[in-house]
Amino acid sequence: MDTPLTELVGVRHPLVQTGMGWVAGPRLVSATANAGGLGILASATMTVEQLRSAVREVKSRTDAPFGVNLRADAGDAAERARIIVDEGVKAASFALAPSRELIARLKDAGVVVIPSVGARRHAEKVAAWGADAVVVQGGEGGGHTGSVATTVLLPQVVDAVDIPVIAAGGFHDGRGLVAALAYGAAGIAMGTRFLLTSDSTVPDPVKARYLAAAVQDVTVTTQVDGLPHRMLRSELVDTLERSGRAASLWRAVRHAAAFRRETGMSWAAMVRDGLAMKHGRELTWSQVLLAASTPMLLRAAMVDGRTDLGVMAAGQVAGVIDDLPSCAELVDRIMAEAHAVLHRLPDAG
Repeated sequence: MDTPLTELVGVRHPLVQTGMGWVAGPRLVSATANAGGLGILASATMTVEQLRSAVREVKSRTDAPFGVNLRADAGDAAERARIIVDEGVKAASFALAPSRELIARLKDAGVVVIPSVGARRHAEKVAAWGADAVVVQGGEGGGHTGSVATTVLLPQVVDAVDIPVIAAGGFHDGRGLVAALAYGAAGIAMGTRFLLTSDSTVPDPVKARYLAAAVQDVTVTTQVDGLPHRMLRSELVDTLERSGRAASLWRAVRHAAAFRRETGMSWAAMVRDGLAMKHGRELTWSQVLLAASTPMLLRAAMVDGRTDLGVMAAGQVAGVIDDLPSCAELVDRIMAEAHAVLHRLPDAG
């Protein structure tokens, strides 16, 4: 299926596996790439050297194009961008809008720049700055998310920019792909659906929690880091929502200290990162520290399997997913269903 997305990045199918921290590692990314989609390696939870090693591991597993997700506000963003360029990575994606200068630097080196946005005005801004495509996530999506549904946000953005638009938030099958194409998108991006594959390294007990979840078990809370965050309801989420300020601050300090030990970051750097994530909102000190150490809350579940101590970012589609196919099986199934739906459409008239 040829679309502006497949032509832009050179993949066989208009499917993107998003860069989920602690989840989108070399195994998942290479499996997605080999299946014909665009796998995105998550770098925010890696050191610079770990990123270089991970990129090289993906290259050893596949000859297909893949991408790397970067934090545009990270102090070492330029160094990470240099790795992408030096290693010949096809695409760079961003959860926050990269600067005009960073976009230009990557594009000049032949890297396809794909920021993610949650509002039309943000899409218009990065398009004006030279972004090659944009991922538009509606409120159904996992992790930090907005309140506008994909079915409302997507057509707004498609009408506003003249670059390929990739739809995210609520997609998991071929019907969704066809719907996104009908809205004018060039493809779809999925996180939770790729997390729930046999190629994902997420521990089996955690996957079981996702598979057991109903739609109403996927909630949005601001108590983790002060920003709307869509995730599975868990013991930790319930505790955070019941906790007073003193308990929240103590918990935030403990998680921040663990993240500092893991990464070697200074307290000043952690606070700076936490403040950078607030997006103009008023945050308590506990929320600033939790914002900086959220990666450790994710790691507790996604790496260590501690569903009682960690958070499990999840799109609403977690409530309708009930299997763990390989990436190859998933991609083949989505594309077969999409073609079947398209084949039936003329008969509807």
